Amino acid sequence: MNTFEDVVRVITDNLFSQVAILIGIIALIGLALQRAPVNEVIAGALRATIGVVVLNIGVEIFTGGLSSFQTIVSSSMGLEAPKATSSLADFSAGPGSVVPLIIAGGFVVHLILVRIFPAARFVYLTGHLMYWMSVVIAASLVEAFTDVNRWVLAGVGSILIGCYWVLQPLWTAPLMRKVMGDDEVGLGHTDSLIAIGAGYGARALRLGDPVAHDSETVKLPRALSFFKDINVSTATVIGVIMLIAVLFADPTVVHEQMGDSTVLPAVWAILQALRFAAGIAILLFGVRMFLAEIVPAFRGLSEKALPGTKPALDLPVTFTKAPTSVMIGFLTSTVVFLLLMLLFSATGWFVLVPPMIMLFFGGGAGGVFGNAVAGWRGAVFGGVLNGIVLGCGQAIGWSLYGSTAPELATLADADWYAVGWILIGLGSLVSGLGAWAIWTLPVLALVITIVVLVLLGRRTDHGAAREARTASATTAAAPPQARASATRPDPLSVLAVCGAGMGSSLILRTTAERALAQRGISARLNHTDIGSARSEHPDVVVAQASYLEELGTIAPVMVAVDNFVDVDHVGSRIVEGLEKEGWA
Repeated sequence: MNTFEDVVRVITDNLFSQVAILIGIIALIGLALQRAPVNEVIAGALRATIGVVVLNIGVEIFTGGLSSFQTIVSSSMGLEAPKATSSLADFSAGPGSVVPLIIAGGFVVHLILVRIFPAARFVYLTGHLMYWMSVVIAASLVEAFTDVNRWVLAGVGSILIGCYWVLQPLWTAPLMRKVMGDDEVGLGHTDSLIAIGAGYGARALRLGDPVAHDSETVKLPRALSFFKDINVSTATVIGVIMLIAVLFADPTVVHEQMGDSTVLPAVWAILQALRFAAGIAILLFGVRMFLAEIVPAFRGLSEKALPGTKPALDLPVTFTKAPTSVMIGFLTSTVVFLLLMLLFSATGWFVLVPPMIMLFFGGGAGGVFGNAVAGWRGAVFGGVLNGIVLGCGQAIGWSLYGSTAPELATLADADWYAVGWILIGLGSLVSGLGAWAIWTLPVLALVITIVVLVLLGRRTDHGAAREARTASATTAAAPPQARASATRPDPLSVLAVCGAGMGSSLILRTTAERALAQRGISARLNHTDIGSARSEHPDVVVAQASYLEELGTIAPVMVAVDNFVDVDHVGSRIVEGLEKEGWA
């Protein structure tokens, strides 16, 4: 048995825990199944892998600053983290050592359900969260049932986590489609409840209009217009917060966080803010790079091995769609959490620990999904929601994991609380029924999952049949000229592309913006590099001819230009392309 466990641990440590390798292998297999040329298979797999590595580098850069920020903020408020008699490290060395078995077994359960039920259309590929949710499930079962046989714990945990990986991308799919603009990817993240809470909550409260109040297009006074640049706004806001925190924190704590740095604390604080902004920029670049490869490559698996499936990916894939919303959600979430720190401390309820990484990702989720439904007001609502969930979650969850891993309360995402607390609650109810009682939880989860998948499958079948009948009737009734006509999107989504995404594409974007404005065509413009462009779905792409050849047909209108600064030339080429598409 030890040999089997060793093999499983090697697989989980070197595959599931290494997202870059996992994504690269999937891209390689997907492209090979599509019988792409060898050079494209190798290049696509490497680009996908490098994209994830770049993303992780960005995460490491800004999370390092967040950790220091977390410590300094606690010091500036005169608070100390709560103490515990057990720790995550102790749990991982004991009952938690079965986590690799749960991950491996859970992925098998997940793939079986995906293969059997067409409605289970997403394959969960967020490796590090596979680990963390498996830890949460293991700790919750131990809290509820105390002394659990390790193989029973592994079996029960595998079924539970497999069902979660199937259902989680499905309940976020409608909102994910609204954020991303298509169904090419699903969301695989343990902040999914924040995403749907922000989206559906903002809709129920009617907070705003997603178009009129879109945070990405909101107009600012000229003096504050620099805040529209996500890098500048991030550095500015985080810099101000860091400076204030350093000013009131214990100098000893600040110097400990500064390490070997010899600059003044204020200068160090500003440098940390700049590193944070740079980390976000690197993260977004990495997301665009790997997304451009994994989506088309995954079609090979979807067509050959797992029909109709899509990849469920990490939360940052949504950040490129609304970076301003990410910062609105993060900052709002942080402010709310800091206020709760003061309130809880004053009442003596609990000493909160600011989980800056969870505030960023959860706040970003709330911001993006809230914005997709209600604009910037929805983004603020999503940030507030995340701050409240993390604050109250810590205070309530600390005692629930007191004998296993209390860190699962202080460094948690929203789904950790929901899944873990449900398991502890249900487990406590049935634990007195005998040794077999623990199996009631996975059986219940499996029954619920299958029922949901069957119902979704039936609804999908009925919907497809209805759409086919409607389309057939519409086509038959429409006159020939109506069938051939097309309506131009308003506003038009225009993407300028160059090799690096920093030079000529920016110039071309500016020129195209002027050309379209002169012709009274409403448009939203962006610019990017050729690698990242593959993951975009604009209405119009503008670039030099050689780049268009590499991009294929990522947009209905592909416009080749020769002169990047000639407004008339760029404008006339775009109009020609629109006329060919019937969008003039």
